[in-house]
Amino acid sequence: MDERVIGRSGQRASVVGLGTWQLGADWGDVDDKEALAVLDAAVESGVTFFDTADVYGDGRSEQTIAAFLRDRPELDIFVATKMGRRVDQIPENYVLDNFRTWNDRSRRNLGVDRIDLVQLHCPPTPVYSTDEVFDALDTLVEEERIAHYGVSVETCAEALTAIARPGVASVQIILNAFRMKPLLEVLPAARQAGVGIIARVPLASGLLSGKYTKDTVFPANDHRTYNRHGESFDQGETFSGVDYASGVEAAVEFAALAPEGFTPAQLALRWIIQQPGVTTVIPGARSPEQARANADAAALPDLTDETLAAIQDLYARRIKEQVENRW
Repeated sequence: MDERVIGRSGQRASVVGLGTWQLGADWGDVDDKEALAVLDAAVESGVTFFDTADVYGDGRSEQTIAAFLRDRPELDIFVATKMGRRVDQIPENYVLDNFRTWNDRSRRNLGVDRIDLVQLHCPPTPVYSTDEVFDALDTLVEEERIAHYGVSVETCAEALTAIARPGVASVQIILNAFRMKPLLEVLPAARQAGVGIIARVPLASGLLSGKYTKDTVFPANDHRTYNRHGESFDQGETFSGVDYASGVEAAVEFAALAPEGFTPAQLALRWIIQQPGVTTVIPGARSPEQARANADAAALPDLTDETLAAIQDLYARRIKEQVENRW
């Protein structure tokens, strides 16, 4: 699979990586055996980038990745984790002592002395403008606890603030055919600054897979049930902030745009891969089959200008008004 440089880190990542939130929690149940099978299928398909977080299953996702890699020392997998969502979301918690404590826990979970990339996990907006926060992250690098650091953001404004920081290697942001605002300023700014872009929620929590109807019922422990209106965390993390009923209707139209040989999910992933400035896209997968199909999007042909224009038109007509003023 093609690889791209993760911004200022100088390291490389497969253009399709693997998001592992679903291997920890909040997407229904995935047992340990199935989680390891997903990781194995992704690697066999050419994936070299795993994204996780200390809060996914309260460390379960990190521990699963560690168990997988422990038995495969020959693999060269870039592992990115995130920190900061296990405490009250107030700027005062984003200090060096806490960073060290959080980092110690993640290093234990991942079974490593130094983590490839640590990202602030969608912290309160003032954190991105606080010099002491980035001084503390620089200290973690100097102490060889982490190799590089980045941020995960909710809004384009937060992304632009982070990109201006000289030590930020990457910005993780929601980007998909139902969330196009980052194309306007964030991706161009990242390219100019040499900052990597990690595109998350690429399928709009599964909407863009075309598999759901208005009558689909998700498990009670799935955020697509309990966070549709932002009850537990930012609403944009669930269905990209799109109203579910209208999102299902738009997804039907989106699926009809898939060229021969593409699934709707692969169309969504290929659209992201083609956006200038994207380093890697990190779809999740709950089965080995999903992991393989997602990775296969990297080898599909580029979408035509006609298809790209049709996707843009669909977004403008049915989605833009719902999301662009919020994120």
